Amino acid sequence: MMMQTEDARYLKRKVKGGNIDVHPTEKAIIVNYEVEATILGEMGNPMIGEKKECQKVIQLKSLNATTDISALAREILEKCKLIHPAKLPEVEQLLYYLQNRKEVTKIPSDKFEKKQPLRGLLDPAPDCMNDMSILDGELASINNIDEYVELLYEEVPSKIKASALLLQLTRNPDNLEELIQHNTVLGALTRVLREDWRKSVELSTNIMYIFFCFSSFAQFHHIIAHYKIGALSMTIAEHELVRHETWREDVEKRKLALQQEANQQTEKEFEKAQKKYQGLVKKQNQLLRVAFYLLLNLAEDPKVEAKMKNRGIVKILIKALEIRKNTDLLILVLSFLKKLSIFVENKDEMAKMNIIQLLVPYVPCESEDLMGLTLLLLLNLSFDTSLRQSMMNAGFLPRVANMLATPNETHKAIAMNLLYQLSLDDKARSMFSYTDCIPKLLEMVFTAPEGSVGIDLSALCINIATKKRNTQMICESQNRMALKYLVKRTFKYKDVLLIKMLRNMSDHAGPTKSMFVDFIGNFANAVKKEKNEDFVIECVGILANMNLPNIDFEQILQECKLIPFIQKVLKPDEAEDDLVLEAVILLGTVAIDGNCAAVLADSGIIQVLIDLLNAKQEDDELVLQIAYVFYQMIWHEETRNVIISKTQVPAYLIDLMHDRNTEIRKVCDNTLDMIMEYDEEWAKRIQMEKFRWHNSQWIEMVETQQHDEGIDDMYGDLPPYLHDDDLLLYEPNFDEDVLMENGGLKQEYIDAEELRNDIAARMIPAGYLQGYDPDQDPRFTIHDDGLDMDGYYPVQSYARPSSPDFVAYHNNY
Repeated sequence: MMMQTEDARYLKRKVKGGNIDVHPTEKAIIVNYEVEATILGEMGNPMIGEKKECQKVIQLKSLNATTDISALAREILEKCKLIHPAKLPEVEQLLYYLQNRKEVTKIPSDKFEKKQPLRGLLDPAPDCMNDMSILDGELASINNIDEYVELLYEEVPSKIKASALLLQLTRNPDNLEELIQHNTVLGALTRVLREDWRKSVELSTNIMYIFFCFSSFAQFHHIIAHYKIGALSMTIAEHELVRHETWREDVEKRKLALQQEANQQTEKEFEKAQKKYQGLVKKQNQLLRVAFYLLLNLAEDPKVEAKMKNRGIVKILIKALEIRKNTDLLILVLSFLKKLSIFVENKDEMAKMNIIQLLVPYVPCESEDLMGLTLLLLLNLSFDTSLRQSMMNAGFLPRVANMLATPNETHKAIAMNLLYQLSLDDKARSMFSYTDCIPKLLEMVFTAPEGSVGIDLSALCINIATKKRNTQMICESQNRMALKYLVKRTFKYKDVLLIKMLRNMSDHAGPTKSMFVDFIGNFANAVKKEKNEDFVIECVGILANMNLPNIDFEQILQECKLIPFIQKVLKPDEAEDDLVLEAVILLGTVAIDGNCAAVLADSGIIQVLIDLLNAKQEDDELVLQIAYVFYQMIWHEETRNVIISKTQVPAYLIDLMHDRNTEIRKVCDNTLDMIMEYDEEWAKRIQMEKFRWHNSQWIEMVETQQHDEGIDDMYGDLPPYLHDDDLLLYEPNFDEDVLMENGGLKQEYIDAEELRNDIAARMIPAGYLQGYDPDQDPRFTIHDDGLDMDGYYPVQSYARPSSPDFVAYHNNY
């Protein structure tokens, strides 16, 4: 104490008050003052003097809209001797300004364009930055950078203080440029972080937050890359996650010890370890938030993001998602994963790490931001078929369906899109009937604003309507009035998407299809009256689905004058292919009715179909449906006679009998079998063509074998079995009624060239001259009633065919 008194004789300290200002972000007043220290000699004369500019921050946390400004100003002057009493009016003016100033978090800057914060991401500032008193009220000054850098070379506590002061400066964007121009600041910070990050979580957090402030501006990313802060941040984050596991295991061991031997000592040790663990986790959460946010900003560059992927960023984030429970940290992790998930490689890695199961607790959850990000991540992942199946297995369907009732419109829209993605899978659509989704969707449709229903809602309804059980639930809703409301809204606003939904609903057999009979007049009239071709196509499709026995299609065709419309549509190049196809399918439906079939035949529609068949030979779906129309008409006597005797339909069907499309061959076979029963002349021609086709494939194989090397040695000196002279020497294995008449060949087969090049080359089996008996080969067995037709389809009632492409059109909108 004596030493201090003695020293005071040689030290002169003078304090001079300066200007007063408000704090840029806090409710506080900053008092600027100047301290002048002078060392006096023994005679009292000044020897060394130094001036230093200082600041004092006066926190005003109690300041609010009801505070008495005058009383508060007087109290400040009484407690702070740095402010001259004459400045009372100025203090009152500053307090009034603070009282009415809006809350701000950062000083605005016109120099740089900062990126907008991502959804739900908060400023990851260390907790010390929210309390200005942690540094005893010291406010960092840009003029003292060199002093802060010198502190970075001291012990860890000094480094923490220096990093905190520099962090204050970097939070103001106006200071970033000057800090970059300083030669040693960033280099010194990088060195400290690289060497001491294991020693102090606070120090690592402060330094990484400084670089995070720079990462918020794209023009500074190259500087961060120069110091390799991104790679170091990933290393630190990965290490911290491993260290967390060690801490957790230690707590678990102490907990187990407490359960095995409960005493005061073990209980104290467990409580101490638990408290220490919670404190460390809190600090670590702060560090991970800063690290991940820094990496997220740097990942704006695709090349940098690719490097992160190669270093295992997905694995680090998934590990954090698995073991951390802090909401702010989880929001950041999910934001990063959502960004990464748009790339296939990252998505596949997430799938391997079972990310779907890790997301289950967050749909729903208390945090709106966390739940929204989870839904967005699931939406990105739902474009993968296997991950959609994982979502179904994890029970996400009812969880997401419940989101349709949330008041948050953003979440509702995301849930709608996700449900649509899930509805792409056939099995998943069947599960919708076991949730509350369908009633909620109908309510949304009926309460939608005027005009067409939104495309997302409509698309989901279209997919759901492809399943019979879902359609039954729709029709039973609203006291069995839902179908009526849907039809009414569809025609009121001419909604093309809603009518697609109705068309899918009308495709299911059973009571639901019968409910459409009440509205069949609406659809039939719309075919002629509506201008929108897409709307007309769906109306025609619904009529085509009405293959019910109790519908008088003849009356519908005549009253709605649909036959002229169909004739016009079926003319080549007159309408779009989709409308042409639906019109042909409609003909197949109405042709089930004999009266309608007769009307169609009298109208000349058969020749129109033949012309269309010639023009669209390459369109398998159209050819298939035209063949089906002929098949339906063959069942009725009036149209059967017209087809057989007045048209070339049988000839076209014979040509199509060997088409590469299986469904076309099946329809043609059934139709030709019907023709064979009613017309003997065509029966022989059809029989002959089928026989020739059956044997031609086998003969072609034999002829190919003939050219193989050594064929002459195989047969020795025997004459060729296809020689012209051999044809009539042996018992034939074909129906004599086809070729023979009055003991000889029919006139049309007398021509020798025809005989040699066609019939003979197709009808004598290989090996005949070597003792082979064709009568014992079931492929060539002759029966009393003609050729064996077991290989062909019997005459039967045949349902409408459909190609895979045609089904896909309806099942996936």
